[in-house]
Amino acid sequence: PLHSLRSAEKALLPGYHPFEWNPPLKNVSTSTDVGIIDGLSGLNRSVDEYPVDVISKRFRYDAALVSTLKDMEENILEGLKLQDLDDYLTGPFTVVIKESCDGMGDVSEKHGGGPAVPEKAVRFSFTIMTISVPSSNGPIRIFEEAKPNSELCCKPLCLMLADESDHETLTAILSPIVAEREAMKTSDLLLEIGGILRNFKFVFRGTGYDEKLVREVEGLEASGSHYICTLCDSTRLEASQNMVFHSITRSHTENLQRYETWRANPYHESVDELRDRVKGVSAKPFIETLPSIDALHCDIGNAAEFYRIFQLEIGEVYKNPNATREEKKRWAVT
Repeated sequence: PLHSLRSAEKALLPGYHPFEWNPPLKNVSTSTDVGIIDGLSGLNRSVDEYPVDVISKRFRYDAALVSTLKDMEENILEGLKLQDLDDYLTGPFTVVIKESCDGMGDVSEKHGGGPAVPEKAVRFSFTIMTISVPSSNGPIRIFEEAKPNSELCCKPLCLMLADESDHETLTAILSPIVAEREAMKTSDLLLEIGGILRNFKFVFRGTGYDEKLVREVEGLEASGSHYICTLCDSTRLEASQNMVFHSITRSHTENLQRYETWRANPYHESVDELRDRVKGVSAKPFIETLPSIDALHCDIGNAAEFYRIFQLEIGEVYKNPNATREEKKRWAVT
C-alpha cells in the first residue's frame, strides 16, 4: 500500500516531484502532487453520453513524464559530460517520446465457482527514446534508449479493463490523455535536474500501435476492409496487382477531413461512391499515429529485392556455369 512506502520509494512514483509548465497547460490542473488517478476522471457525465462502465487507473501524463525524467537524472548528467557540454546547461532539452497502446488479452483470474467471465485489458504506455540539446552545429544527442522495444524502459500510463475493440470506451478513457498530450506539445516543462532548473520540450511519436489499433484510433474500417492498407489508399485488387511500388500517403489530418466528408456527404453521393471518396474512413480519428513502414510492406520490399538477386544469380550462372568461387562471391556482393 502507498502509505507504507518509504520516501525513497515514493520518489519513484509520479506525483512526488515539483515541476512547472510555461505557459501552464490548458485544461490541466497546476497541482504537481498527483499520483494514481481514476481513469474516468475528467469525463463529461451528461445523460446522453455513452455510459462508460469500466475500471481504469492512470497517471497524469505530465506527472508521469516528470517521474521518468527524474529516474533518468544520472543518464542526463552523464550524457552532458560525455558530450563535453556544460553541467549547468539549462536547455531547452528536446525529448522524443514513443507512445504505445495495445490490448493485453484476457487477464481475468479464474478461481472456479462460477462461469469464467472474460476480462480484457488495454494498456497505454510511453518510452523516452532520445534527449537532445541544440548547438551551433545542430542538435547533440545526450541520451538514446539502447533497447527501445524492451518492456524495461516502457512506462505504463493508463490501464483499463476494457476490450480494445470497444471504440466508445477506448475513446472515452484515452481522450483526456490525448488532451494532455496536445497541451504539452506547445508548452515547456521547467524541472530541476542535478539541482538546476532546466527546460524540456516534448515531441510525441505514436508508433507503438499494431494494425488493429491503428485502424481503431485513426477511424479506419477493420482489417477485413476493401481498403487493405493503413498507410495508403490501396484496395485489395490494386495491392494484388502492384507488389513493388508503394508509398505512405495517409495522415491523421487527412483522416479527419475524410471523416467530415463521410459525416456530411457534401456531394450527395451514394454509400459506395462516398466510401470510395473517403477510402475507408468511417469513424472519427482521435489519436494521431505516426505512419511507419509495416510488416506487409517490408515483405513486399524484401520479395522485390530477392527477385532481383535471383534474376542476377540465374543470369550469371547461365552465362558462366564454371565460375570460380571468387566470381560467385562477387555476384553476391554486387
